[in-house]
Amino acid sequence: MQYLRIPEDRVAVLIGTHGEVKKRIEKETNTKITIEDGNVSIDGEDIGLLTARDIALAIGRGFSPEIAFRLLNEDNVLEIMPLMDFLRSERELARKKGRIIGRKGKTRAFIEGITHTNISVYGKSVGVIGGYDNVQVAKEAIIRLIKGARHSVVYQFLEKSSRHQDDLLKYEGLLEE
Repeated sequence: MQYLRIPEDRVAVLIGTHGEVKKRIEKETNTKITIEDGNVSIDGEDIGLLTARDIALAIGRGFSPEIAFRLLNEDNVLEIMPLMDFLRSERELARKKGRIIGRKGKTRAFIEGITHTNISVYGKSVGVIGGYDNVQVAKEAIIRLIKGARHSVVYQFLEKSSRHQDDLLKYEGLLEE
């Protein structure tokens, strides 16, 4: 049995229209989900239980159900980064969230595009969903932005990391020349 709390404004998203999201999570993970006032309890076994927890957590952290369902693929992971771990005061929160998102969402879109991840900046946290290695690269870029690195420097880091990944895939014969 797993227990978690999600924000009240995300409960309806977790349930879905006519309970469709909740039913799909239960069906795909072989679990039983109970939701009461933002308190979520998930009953099940092994990997299904953990997957259902991660999907519910992702939805609670601002991801759409469609993106959260990427976690059904065992190659994808969810990483939640509490922003307050990197800040000295709550006054910095809005500015740091703005740095991650960028003007008109450009920075977040760039990170997502180059790392093949999905990013949600919600409340006092940032969530990232994607393949393990890609999530680690996206996380590093986000941490650099939070710590004040110039956007151009972070973009260069991402491009270099992307080229390195492509070189590894070519070496392993997984990417054609």
